[in-house]
Amino acid sequence: MPGSAHRREDAAEQDLAAVAIANDAAERVRGTTSPNPPVGAVILDTDGLIAGVGATSPVGGPHAEVMALGVAGDRARGGTAVVTLEPCNHTGRTGPCTAALIEAGIERVVYAVTDPNPQAAGGADTLRAAGVDVLGGVGADLVERTSLRAWLHRQRTGRAHVTWKFAASLDGRSAAADGTSQWITGPEARALVHLERAKLDAIVVGTGTVLADDPWLTAREPDGSLADRQPLRVVVGEREIPRSSRVLDDAAETLVLRTRDPHEVLAALADRPDVLLEGGPHLAGAFLEAGLIDRVHAFLSPVLLGAGAAAVEDAGVGTIAQALRFTRESVDAVGPDLLLTLLPQRSDRT
Repeated sequence: MPGSAHRREDAAEQDLAAVAIANDAAERVRGTTSPNPPVGAVILDTDGLIAGVGATSPVGGPHAEVMALGVAGDRARGGTAVVTLEPCNHTGRTGPCTAALIEAGIERVVYAVTDPNPQAAGGADTLRAAGVDVLGGVGADLVERTSLRAWLHRQRTGRAHVTWKFAASLDGRSAAADGTSQWITGPEARALVHLERAKLDAIVVGTGTVLADDPWLTAREPDGSLADRQPLRVVVGEREIPRSSRVLDDAAETLVLRTRDPHEVLAALADRPDVLLEGGPHLAGAFLEAGLIDRVHAFLSPVLLGAGAAAVEDAGVGTIAQALRFTRESVDAVGPDLLLTLLPQRSDRT
């Protein structure tokens, strides 16, 4: 009947909208929950109105569903829980979220992504066995490319998700002929980089970058103050760096790895699923040649330098047939610059 079809369409739109809200909540805690995934949850009351929103607490604290239920209170009974990840079905540092949902009287659960972790999976079946109506896969594309991207990659591949970020001129230069590189991009791009840094598990650079640029590699607020959360700073290479290097200050933890092998770098970061590779060109080339780049954030600035260092060197490409090719995920204007988000085409390199 036409009326029932419209109701189904309205319910589907409501579910997707709630997933987007839950995903926003998950994004706000991304980087604070490891080794647990950053999950968001929304509780809808029997009228379909938002009764509670929650996200995963730091390790040892309540999961997203429990946080949202706590906000919703009695309004959760008979309502719907919308979650970015299938509710967990095991007891770890906290009890299973499935039990909390059942106890709260939730009658319907909608989730985006099935949990790939065999220890926590099976929540959907447990809920169905308790008489709860369960629908999975809603908004999965959004969640998989945003809040749960790195965590899911780690679960599926056993290693960290690596994003290579670089800024370049129109002619592909990351620095001018005299070595200066501040600033190729505009303030809007730099602000976005700092916002993202605060959500990461680790930032990796080579000793060459430290010696040439003496970066802090910290996440900062718009007023220049340090963000509340800082990623691990990782310096890779065999050259010594001065004790006075900014990256060795006490603003954040720093790990110095005496290796040039990308595999050894990621092995040392086994408990950190979301890693950003910032430089320099030879380190980026080594990761590209090893097939360990999962995403590229390329900031392209509308300037020409004519000479200077390239953004990447020695990526193992000797002929056009060996070219590393990428597909476009998105293109965004960031002030005067463009941010290209690219994914490698050749999955066999990962």
